[in-house]
Amino acid sequence: MEINAVAKNIRISPRKVRLVSGSLKGMAAKKALEYLRFANKSSALPLSKVIKSALSNATNNFKLEEDKLKIKDIAVEEGPTLKRFRARSRGIAHSILKRTSHIKVVLEDV
Repeated sequence: MEINAVAKNIRISPRKVRLVSGSLKGMAAKKALEYLRFANKSSALPLSKVIKSALSNATNNFKLEEDKLKIKDIAVEEGPTLKRFRARSRGIAHSILKRTSHIKVVLEDV
């Protein structure tokens, strides 16, 4: 059985989130939360929130045990980009792209 959880429009670049999420695939969900607790990256907090949401979906909706769940897949996709600009000399404006990401976690019962 597969359990999903999604977090959308997270204000961290998808490239930065993929650095951490790549090492979590196939890991037990509880072990992944411990790993993220000590990870020194800004994307660890949103990832742990999505995994906790998936765990609560599994326990409340499907009556599964948290210890028997593992991460089947983590997909980090690009969300909408906020476009800003910074003024430069001689009337020129340089663009600033504030990227967002969508995080999808799929858990499976072992």
